[in-house]
Amino acid sequence: MTASSRRKLDDHHDSGLKGIQEVAKEVGITMRALRFYEDKGLIGPQRVGTTRIYGRREVARIKLVLRGRRLGFSVREIKEFLDLYDADPEHVEQRRRFTLRVRERLDELEQRKAALDETIEELRALEREALAALAHAQGLKPA
Repeated sequence: MTASSRRKLDDHHDSGLKGIQEVAKEVGITMRALRFYEDKGLIGPQRVGTTRIYGRREVARIKLVLRGRRLGFSVREIKEFLDLYDADPEHVEQRRRFTLRVRERLDELEQRKAALDETIEELRALEREALAALAHAQGLKPA
């Protein structure tokens, strides 16, 4: 980074703008992840030369992206939500599609949970049977 770019970055910092390292640290991801989200069109930091500068809007978008990822949404789905947010000032279509995707995700997770509960119960039954067989083989009373 040149001295001129550094001065501009320092000036921007006073106005709430941050560099990529600062943002990465703030949101708890790598700079590589930030560049990935930029490549996918989820965020669009400003540039001072080759230096990425993130304003409050971009930091908020990054946090939304991370929340969406945590909830299991794909990058494509998150991009769709963000694009709709920008295109629809009333956010009606965004909310409608988001609600639909949330319902789909909830249904999927509830199905997985039911399958996991069934698997856990089956494993517990197998464990009980194995412990009883082991106790019987050792001449002990089952627990």
